[in-house]
Amino acid sequence: MAAAGLVAVATAAEYSGPVASGGNLSVVNCGPNSGAGPGPGPGSWSRSLDRALEEAAVTGVLSLSGRKLREFPRGAANHDLTDTTRADLSRNRLSEIPIEACHFVSLENLNLYQNCIRYIPEAILNLQALTFLNISRNQLSTLPVHLCDLPLKVLIASNNKLVSLPEEIGHLRHLTELDVSCNEIQTVPSQIGNLEALRDLNVRRNHLVRLPEELAELPLIRLDFSCNKITTIPVCYRNLRHLQMITLDNNPLQSPPAQICIKGKIHIFKYLNIQACKIAPDLPDYDRRPMGFGSCHEELYSGRPYGALDSGFNSVDSGDKRWSGNE
Repeated sequence: MAAAGLVAVATAAEYSGPVASGGNLSVVNCGPNSGAGPGPGPGSWSRSLDRALEEAAVTGVLSLSGRKLREFPRGAANHDLTDTTRADLSRNRLSEIPIEACHFVSLENLNLYQNCIRYIPEAILNLQALTFLNISRNQLSTLPVHLCDLPLKVLIASNNKLVSLPEEIGHLRHLTELDVSCNEIQTVPSQIGNLEALRDLNVRRNHLVRLPEELAELPLIRLDFSCNKITTIPVCYRNLRHLQMITLDNNPLQSPPAQICIKGKIHIFKYLNIQACKIAPDLPDYDRRPMGFGSCHEELYSGRPYGALDSGFNSVDSGDKRWSGNE
Protein backbone atom coordinates (compact mmCIF):
# COMPACT_ATOMS: atom_id res chain seq x y z
CA MET A 1 0.00 0.00 0.00
CA ALA A 2 1.55 3.23 -1.12
CA ALA A 3 2.04 5.88 1.52
CA ALA A 4 0.47 9.28 0.97
CA GLY A 5 0.59 12.70 2.51
CA LEU A 6 4.16 12.50 3.70
CA VAL A 7 6.06 15.69 4.26
CA ALA A 8 9.70 14.93 4.96
CA VAL A 9 11.39 17.06 7.55
CA ALA A 10 14.95 18.17 6.91
CA THR A 11 16.62 18.44 10.29
CA ALA A 12 20.08 17.35 9.44
CA ALA A 13 21.40 20.52 7.84
CA GLU A 14 25.08 21.02 8.42
CA TYR A 15 26.09 24.48 9.39
CA SER A 16 29.12 25.00 7.26
CA GLY A 17 27.80 24.26 3.81
CA PRO A 18 24.75 24.22 1.58
CA VAL A 19 24.45 20.43 1.55
CA ALA A 20 22.58 18.58 4.30
CA SER A 21 24.27 15.71 6.04
CA GLY A 22 22.37 13.19 3.97
CA GLY A 23 22.95 14.93 0.63
CA ASN A 24 25.16 13.89 -2.22
CA LEU A 25 28.51 15.48 -1.60
CA SER A 26 31.78 14.15 -2.87
CA VAL A 27 34.01 13.23 0.02
CA VAL A 28 37.21 15.18 0.38
CA ASN A 29 40.15 13.34 -1.16
CA CYS A 30 42.77 12.74 1.52
CA GLY A 31 45.28 11.02 -0.75
CA PRO A 32 48.65 12.39 -1.77
CA ASN A 33 47.53 13.12 -5.35
CA SER A 34 44.33 14.91 -4.44
CA GLY A 35 43.73 18.32 -5.94
CA ALA A 36 41.77 20.12 -8.58
CA GLY A 37 44.53 21.12 -10.95
CA PRO A 38 46.74 24.20 -11.07
CA GLY A 39 45.75 27.10 -8.85
CA PRO A 40 47.37 30.28 -7.62
CA GLY A 41 51.14 30.34 -7.39
CA PRO A 42 52.84 29.65 -4.05
CA GLY A 43 53.66 33.32 -3.58
CA SER A 44 50.08 34.58 -3.83
CA TRP A 45 48.83 31.61 -1.80
CA SER A 46 51.25 32.46 1.01
CA ARG A 47 50.28 36.13 0.94
CA SER A 48 46.60 35.22 1.13
CA LEU A 49 47.31 32.97 4.11
CA ASP A 50 49.25 35.72 5.85
CA ARG A 51 46.37 38.14 5.34
CA ALA A 52 43.95 35.66 6.91
CA LEU A 53 46.23 35.31 9.93
CA GLU A 54 46.63 39.08 10.24
CA GLU A 55 42.87 39.56 10.15
CA ALA A 56 42.40 36.86 12.77
CA ALA A 57 44.84 38.63 15.11
CA VAL A 58 42.73 41.79 14.82
CA THR A 59 39.16 40.41 14.69
CA GLY A 60 39.40 37.19 16.68
CA VAL A 61 37.91 35.28 13.71
CA LEU A 62 40.22 32.81 11.95
CA SER A 63 38.99 31.76 8.51
CA LEU A 64 41.11 29.13 6.77
CA SER A 65 38.38 27.21 4.95
CA GLY A 66 39.07 25.46 1.66
CA ARG A 67 42.84 25.92 1.56
CA LYS A 68 43.89 22.25 1.19
CA LEU A 69 45.79 22.45 4.47
CA ARG A 70 47.34 19.25 5.80
CA GLU A 71 48.68 21.00 8.89
CA PHE A 72 48.21 24.27 10.73
CA PRO A 73 50.03 27.14 8.97
CA ARG A 74 53.53 27.55 10.35
CA GLY A 75 53.31 31.29 9.82
CA ALA A 76 50.68 31.44 12.58
CA ALA A 77 53.54 31.53 15.10
CA ASN A 78 54.25 35.08 13.93
CA HIS A 79 50.77 36.29 14.94
CA ASP A 80 49.02 36.63 18.27
CA LEU A 81 45.96 34.41 17.92
CA THR A 82 45.34 33.82 21.62
CA ASP A 83 42.11 35.86 21.55
CA THR A 84 40.57 33.88 18.68
CA THR A 85 36.90 33.14 19.39
CA ARG A 86 35.87 31.56 16.06
CA ALA A 87 37.96 29.26 13.89
CA ASP A 88 36.86 27.87 10.53
CA LEU A 89 39.17 25.11 9.33
CA SER A 90 36.56 23.36 7.19
CA ARG A 91 37.17 21.80 3.77
CA ASN A 92 40.83 21.06 4.27
CA ARG A 93 42.86 17.84 4.55
CA LEU A 94 43.69 17.81 8.23
CA SER A 95 44.12 14.32 9.70
CA GLU A 96 43.74 15.53 13.28
CA ILE A 97 42.69 18.64 15.14
CA PRO A 98 45.74 20.92 15.07
CA ILE A 99 47.36 21.18 18.48
CA GLU A 100 47.77 24.91 17.81
CA ALA A 101 44.00 25.33 17.70
CA CYS A 102 43.75 23.61 21.09
CA HIS A 103 45.68 26.53 22.60
CA PHE A 104 43.04 29.13 21.68
CA VAL A 105 41.63 29.28 25.19
CA SER A 106 38.99 31.87 24.20
CA LEU A 107 37.66 29.75 21.33
CA GLU A 108 33.86 29.44 21.31
CA ASN A 109 33.15 28.14 17.80
CA LEU A 110 35.24 25.52 15.96
CA ASN A 111 34.33 24.31 12.47
CA LEU A 112 36.23 21.26 11.18
CA TYR A 113 33.65 20.16 8.61
CA GLN A 114 34.96 17.98 5.75
CA ASN A 115 38.50 17.12 6.65
CA CYS A 116 40.19 13.73 7.16
CA ILE A 117 40.23 13.79 10.96
CA ARG A 118 40.54 10.41 12.68
CA TYR A 119 41.63 11.58 16.10
CA ILE A 120 40.68 14.25 18.65
CA PRO A 121 43.58 15.01 21.02
CA GLU A 122 43.07 15.32 24.74
CA ALA A 123 44.50 18.84 24.46
CA ILE A 124 41.05 19.93 23.30
CA LEU A 125 40.21 20.11 27.00
CA ASN A 126 42.02 23.47 26.98
CA LEU A 127 39.02 24.91 25.12
CA GLN A 128 36.82 25.47 28.13
CA ALA A 129 34.92 28.25 26.34
CA LEU A 130 33.97 26.05 23.37
CA THR A 131 30.20 25.84 22.85
CA PHE A 132 29.94 24.93 19.14
CA LEU A 133 31.83 22.08 17.47
CA ASN A 134 31.20 20.89 13.93
CA ILE A 135 33.28 17.83 13.12
CA SER A 136 31.01 16.36 10.46
CA ARG A 137 32.25 14.63 7.31
CA ASN A 138 35.45 13.31 8.80
CA GLN A 139 36.72 9.81 9.57
CA LEU A 140 36.09 9.45 13.29
CA SER A 141 35.26 5.94 14.51
CA THR A 142 34.69 7.04 18.12
CA LEU A 143 33.93 10.17 20.09
CA PRO A 144 36.61 10.38 22.79
CA VAL A 145 35.51 10.61 26.39
CA HIS A 146 37.38 13.87 26.98
CA LEU A 147 35.15 15.58 24.42
CA CYS A 148 32.30 15.17 26.90
CA ASP A 149 34.02 17.43 29.42
CA LEU A 150 33.60 20.55 27.28
CA PRO A 151 30.79 23.11 27.77
CA LEU A 152 29.32 22.29 24.35
CA LYS A 153 25.86 23.50 23.38
CA VAL A 154 25.98 22.22 19.78
CA LEU A 155 27.80 19.07 18.66
CA ILE A 156 27.63 18.05 15.00
CA ALA A 157 29.38 14.76 14.25
CA SER A 158 27.37 13.50 11.29
CA ASN A 159 28.85 11.60 8.34
CA ASN A 160 31.67 9.92 10.18
CA LYS A 161 32.27 6.24 10.99
CA LEU A 162 30.97 6.23 14.55
CA VAL A 163 29.78 2.86 15.79
CA SER A 164 28.76 3.99 19.28
CA LEU A 165 28.40 6.96 21.61
CA PRO A 166 30.28 7.04 24.92
CA GLU A 167 28.27 6.74 28.11
CA GLU A 168 29.95 9.98 29.18
CA ILE A 169 27.78 11.78 26.61
CA GLY A 170 25.49 12.41 29.57
CA HIS A 171 28.06 14.86 30.98
CA LEU A 172 27.17 17.42 28.31
CA ARG A 173 24.50 19.04 30.46
CA HIS A 174 24.44 22.27 28.40
CA LEU A 175 23.98 20.50 25.06
CA THR A 176 20.93 21.73 23.12
CA GLU A 177 21.64 20.10 19.75
CA LEU A 178 23.21 16.73 18.94
CA ASP A 179 23.60 15.54 15.36
CA VAL A 180 25.17 12.11 14.87
CA SER A 181 23.29 11.25 11.68
CA CYS A 182 24.79 9.17 8.88
CA ASN A 183 27.05 7.00 11.00
CA GLU A 184 27.02 3.31 12.00
CA ILE A 185 25.70 3.66 15.55
CA GLN A 186 23.89 0.58 16.85
CA THR A 187 22.75 1.77 20.28
CA VAL A 188 22.19 5.08 22.06
CA PRO A 189 23.34 4.92 25.71
CA SER A 190 20.73 5.47 28.41
CA GLN A 191 22.87 8.30 29.80
CA ILE A 192 21.54 10.48 27.00
CA GLY A 193 18.61 11.02 29.35
CA ASN A 194 20.91 13.27 31.40
CA LEU A 195 21.05 15.88 28.63
CA GLU A 196 18.47 18.05 30.34
CA ALA A 197 18.87 20.95 27.88
CA LEU A 198 18.64 18.88 24.66
CA ARG A 199 16.13 20.30 22.16
CA ASP A 200 17.26 18.78 18.85
CA LEU A 201 18.37 15.16 18.37
CA ASN A 202 19.27 13.72 14.98
CA VAL A 203 20.22 10.03 14.76
CA ARG A 204 19.09 9.62 11.17
CA ARG A 205 20.62 6.91 8.98
CA ASN A 206 22.31 4.72 11.55
CA HIS A 207 21.86 1.07 12.58
CA LEU A 208 19.55 1.58 15.55
CA VAL A 209 17.07 -1.17 16.40
CA ARG A 210 15.57 0.46 19.50
CA LEU A 211 15.13 3.89 21.02
CA PRO A 212 16.12 4.57 24.65
CA GLU A 213 13.16 5.25 26.92
CA GLU A 214 15.21 7.91 28.68
CA LEU A 215 14.57 10.29 25.76
CA ALA A 216 11.02 10.72 27.08
CA GLU A 217 12.40 12.81 29.96
CA LEU A 218 13.99 15.42 27.66
CA PRO A 219 12.52 18.73 26.42
CA LEU A 220 12.96 17.68 22.79
CA ILE A 221 11.48 19.90 20.09
CA ARG A 222 12.85 17.98 17.10
CA LEU A 223 13.56 14.27 16.84
CA ASP A 224 14.79 12.50 13.72
CA PHE A 225 15.38 8.74 13.79
CA SER A 226 14.52 8.04 10.15
CA CYS A 227 16.38 5.43 8.10
CA ASN A 228 17.12 3.03 10.95
CA LYS A 229 15.72 -0.38 11.97
CA ILE A 230 13.26 0.77 14.62
CA THR A 231 10.17 -1.40 15.02
CA THR A 232 8.64 0.18 18.14
CA ILE A 233 8.24 3.68 19.52
CA PRO A 234 8.28 3.42 23.33
CA VAL A 235 4.91 4.20 24.90
CA CYS A 236 6.59 6.62 27.30
CA TYR A 237 7.33 8.94 24.35
CA ARG A 238 3.80 10.23 24.86
CA ASN A 239 5.43 12.43 27.52
CA LEU A 240 7.40 14.41 24.91
CA ARG A 241 5.14 17.42 25.38
CA HIS A 242 7.39 19.95 23.63
CA LEU A 243 7.95 17.87 20.50
CA GLN A 244 7.13 19.78 17.32
CA MET A 245 8.82 17.69 14.62
CA ILE A 246 9.28 13.94 14.49
CA THR A 247 10.81 12.28 11.43
CA LEU A 248 10.57 8.49 11.37
CA ASP A 249 10.29 7.34 7.77
CA ASN A 250 12.25 4.38 6.43
CA ASN A 251 11.91 2.26 9.57
CA PRO A 252 10.12 -1.13 9.74
CA LEU A 253 7.76 0.28 12.37
CA GLN A 254 5.08 -2.06 13.69
CA SER A 255 4.04 -0.18 16.83
CA PRO A 256 2.52 2.22 15.94
CA PRO A 257 1.52 0.46 12.72
CA ALA A 258 2.03 2.04 9.32
CA GLN A 259 -1.57 3.18 8.91
CA ILE A 260 -1.21 5.23 12.10
CA CYS A 261 2.19 6.69 11.25
CA ILE A 262 1.02 7.84 7.84
CA LYS A 263 -1.56 10.12 9.51
CA GLY A 264 1.04 12.09 11.38
CA LYS A 265 2.20 13.01 14.83
CA ILE A 266 -1.17 13.66 16.49
CA HIS A 267 -2.37 10.17 15.63
CA ILE A 268 0.92 8.63 16.72
CA PHE A 269 0.59 10.22 20.14
CA LYS A 270 -3.05 9.16 20.45
CA TYR A 271 -1.98 5.60 19.70
CA LEU A 272 0.76 5.76 22.36
CA ASN A 273 -1.74 7.08 24.87
CA ILE A 274 -4.17 4.24 24.16
CA GLN A 275 -1.37 1.73 24.55
CA ALA A 276 -0.43 3.30 27.87
CA CYS A 277 -4.01 2.87 29.09
CA LYS A 278 -3.92 -0.81 28.12
CA ILE A 279 -0.67 -1.34 29.98
CA ALA A 280 -1.87 0.52 33.10
CA PRO A 281 -5.69 0.35 33.13
CA ASP A 282 -5.85 1.89 36.59
CA LEU A 283 -4.46 5.24 35.46
CA PRO A 284 -6.50 8.20 36.75
CA ASP A 285 -8.43 10.21 34.17
CA TYR A 286 -5.88 13.00 33.94
CA ASP A 287 -3.20 10.45 32.99
CA ARG A 288 -5.37 9.06 30.19
CA ARG A 289 -5.39 12.30 28.23
CA PRO A 290 -3.24 12.31 25.08
CA MET A 291 0.19 13.69 25.89
CA GLY A 292 2.44 15.87 23.79
CA PHE A 293 -0.08 18.32 22.43
CA GLY A 294 0.73 21.30 24.63
CA SER A 295 2.68 23.54 22.30
CA CYS A 296 2.90 22.24 18.81
CA HIS A 297 -0.05 21.27 16.69
CA GLU A 298 -3.07 22.64 14.92
CA GLU A 299 -2.44 26.29 15.71
CA LEU A 300 1.10 26.17 14.31
CA TYR A 301 0.31 24.19 11.18
CA SER A 302 -3.37 24.98 10.64
CA GLY A 303 -2.82 25.77 6.96
CA ARG A 304 -1.47 22.32 6.15
CA PRO A 305 -3.23 18.96 6.23
CA TYR A 306 -0.36 17.44 8.18
CA GLY A 307 2.49 19.94 7.92
CA ALA A 308 6.01 19.15 9.00
CA LEU A 309 4.78 16.90 11.77
CA ASP A 310 4.09 13.87 9.60
CA SER A 311 5.89 10.81 8.38
CA GLY A 312 4.47 7.67 6.79
CA PHE A 313 5.14 4.14 5.72
CA ASN A 314 3.95 1.35 3.55
CA SER A 315 1.92 -1.25 5.40
CA VAL A 316 4.37 -3.27 7.45
CA ASP A 317 3.59 -6.98 7.52
CA SER A 318 7.12 -7.82 8.53
CA GLY A 319 10.25 -5.98 9.59
CA ASP A 320 11.65 -6.26 6.07
CA LYS A 321 9.07 -4.01 4.40
CA ARG A 322 9.91 -0.32 4.36
CA TRP A 323 8.42 2.83 3.04
CA SER A 324 10.56 4.74 0.57
CA GLY A 325 10.26 8.44 -0.21
CA ASN A 326 10.62 7.62 -3.91
CA GLU A 327 7.48 5.48 -4.05
